[in-house]
Amino acid sequence: MKVFPRIGRRSALLAVFALLLSFAAIGPAAADTPSAGGDVQIAQTLGTRDLTLILRRVTAVPGPLHVDVITHTGTRPGPLTLAVIPADAGTPTAHATVTLPATPGSYGTTLPLDRAGEWELDLGDGQRTARIPFVVTAQATSPPDYAVYGGFLAAGVLLIVSVLVAVRARYGRWALLPMGGVVAGLSVAITGAILSASLPLPPQPGIQLDPTSSNATNPYAITQPLISDYSRPPVQLSIPGPAPTAGQPTDLTFDFSDGATGLPVDDLVVHEGALIHLLIVGPSGQLWHLHPIRVAPGKFQVHVTLPRTGHYAISAELERRGGGVQLVRSPSGIDVTAGHTAPSPAPPTQLTSGKAAGETISGTPVSLTATIAPAGSATTIVATFGNTADLQPWLGMLGHLIVAGPIPDQATDIGAAVQTAPVWAHAHSLGDLAPAGDMAGMPGMSMGSSAMSGMGGLMPVNGDSAVDETVAAYGPDISFTFTFPQPGRYRIWLQAERNFTVLTVPAVLDSGARP
Repeated sequence: MKVFPRIGRRSALLAVFALLLSFAAIGPAAADTPSAGGDVQIAQTLGTRDLTLILRRVTAVPGPLHVDVITHTGTRPGPLTLAVIPADAGTPTAHATVTLPATPGSYGTTLPLDRAGEWELDLGDGQRTARIPFVVTAQATSPPDYAVYGGFLAAGVLLIVSVLVAVRARYGRWALLPMGGVVAGLSVAITGAILSASLPLPPQPGIQLDPTSSNATNPYAITQPLISDYSRPPVQLSIPGPAPTAGQPTDLTFDFSDGATGLPVDDLVVHEGALIHLLIVGPSGQLWHLHPIRVAPGKFQVHVTLPRTGHYAISAELERRGGGVQLVRSPSGIDVTAGHTAPSPAPPTQLTSGKAAGETISGTPVSLTATIAPAGSATTIVATFGNTADLQPWLGMLGHLIVAGPIPDQATDIGAAVQTAPVWAHAHSLGDLAPAGDMAGMPGMSMGSSAMSGMGGLMPVNGDSAVDETVAAYGPDISFTFTFPQPGRYRIWLQAERNFTVLTVPAVLDSGARP
């Protein structure tokens, strides 16, 4: 009769030992835990400097914020001051200085951050200060992670209880009770690890939700809104102040207000590497693609010299938090009637199907070929910059295409013609920007998991990847496809970056009537 208890204890010990081995083999939860915050890349036209700032991902707070400043050809050397200001304090908590040399490139510094939440990075050149808002999210544990950790913790404790019961109990079969708890704990942990790869992300502060101190600290809090519509009304653009003088440097100010309330719009997110893409078309057909600095909520400023008298049409491309991309056109533009008038630039390239056209811009030979389709069908344009693969990404893209028209064939003031043109568009080059086999290493916000343990990061982005602008390994061919909605004559501008110089190629083409 005493043999059975010994056999029961031996069987229970063997079962416990087998589960112990399986528990050791499973190890930590294999939940997918990518970073939630990626690098933030934002272009700024600060005075006469065209800069690209990269705010590197913050992995934990307190912790460092690494800021890289990329300069372009012609950038004036000198110091830039940086300061970080938490929204709940109002005074800077850290300062730094970056001294820019005459050679274009990337130059960085580090500022400490001591808390999660809303922040502002102030970038100054001694005359102007750009105020860039960003959100730092704290490390947060998702519900699936709690299930994984809690399940393994319960299984570990009950495993020890099973061993003790198997050794000390009169009947070894009593060890099967805590062993059942071990199995249940492992089941919960494994289920949590599997579900973490498929559950949706919570609404992200600074992207979908207006950031607050609570949701930046824990986006999984049950107090978060359970809705998915965060759309915003259209934006209205006004340009206060007197008209500038031709040939004289001036600071243009732009006010962006909510179309429903009239309040300043201060919920912009980084879209294609900038808060605002400002497009100005002058009377001679010259294009300015600038990125105004934020000087106050809803108020932006850009330093520019308008060279000729005449009309300047203005539009701004932006994205509101959760509201999608908007192309806002100034209803009036700017009329410059006084001052020195610069000589007219060379006429734009006339594109015709199947014929190559070329010119040299800033020392780079550029050739254009086009397959022009009637209105309503896709037109393809291929631009070749130089003869080697040394183009750099700009604003997260390899190439940009600006389109305005149709305009009268004999228009002499292109700015005035573009002001009333029905089509004004901004398109991008075709193809994948990442080199082959390198997509897995691209930083950004694209995630397929809700298990974000240790997710601290920067959040003023909307899915854009912070592509390294210093890598010169693309091209020399860039392809664009655009469907002209109406027949007529269009002004187009193609843009790419080479040797830290943004090249703008103007052209004109005629789209035929729909068949």
